[in-house]
Amino acid sequence: MNRTAPLIALAAAAMMLVMTQVPAPAEPTRAFDHGFEAIEGGPMPLAQWRGKVLLIVNTASFCGYTPQYEGLQALWERYQAKGLVVIGVPSNDFGAQEPKAEAEILGFCKGAFGVTFPLTTKEVVKGPNAHAFYRWAAAELGAASAPRWNFHKYLVGRDGRLIAGYGSAVEPLSAELTRAIEAALAASAVGARP
Repeated sequence: MNRTAPLIALAAAAMMLVMTQVPAPAEPTRAFDHGFEAIEGGPMPLAQWRGKVLLIVNTASFCGYTPQYEGLQALWERYQAKGLVVIGVPSNDFGAQEPKAEAEILGFCKGAFGVTFPLTTKEVVKGPNAHAFYRWAAAELGAASAPRWNFHKYLVGRDGRLIAGYGSAVEPLSAELTRAIEAALAASAVGARP
C-alpha cells in the first residue's frame, strides 16, 4: 500500500483551500486609482491630483457641443487656484466626431479655444472596451450615468469619489455645475483616503 498517496492528496486539498481563500485584487474604489496617457505623451495618473476636485469630460472637435471647450477653459482659469482640475478626454465614440490624431487635437484645442487644461490621448468612453475610469464611473453611478454623447462630465470630489455625472447639454458655466464645483471645492480634503 502506497502511504504517500494520501499525504499528497491531503496536501493538494490544503493547497486548494488556501488558494480559494486568497482575496482577489481590489477593484479601484476611487478616481485616483486610475490613470490616462497625456496627449503630449507620458503617463497621467489621476493620483497626482489627490486632494483636488476633478472635472473629467469626454470631448470631440467636430461636435455641436465643441464650443464648450471655451466654458471648460473658463472653469479651469476661475477655479484652478482653488483646487479644480479640468481634464479633457478626446473620444471618437459618438458620431465619429473626433477623427483627428492627438497632435491635431492638441493644436485645435489650443488654437481655437486657448485650452491649457490637461488633455489625455484619445480614449474609448462607452461600452465594454471603455477606458477603465469610464467603466468604473458607470459602475459607481449606474449605467444611466455613462456618457451618451460628447462633453459628458464627471465631477470627482477631493476624496476621489464620484459626486455626479452631467450630460452633454449641461454647460460648463451653468449654475448647476458651478454650484456643484464650488461645493466640492469647499469640502475639506481632511480625512480623504489615499
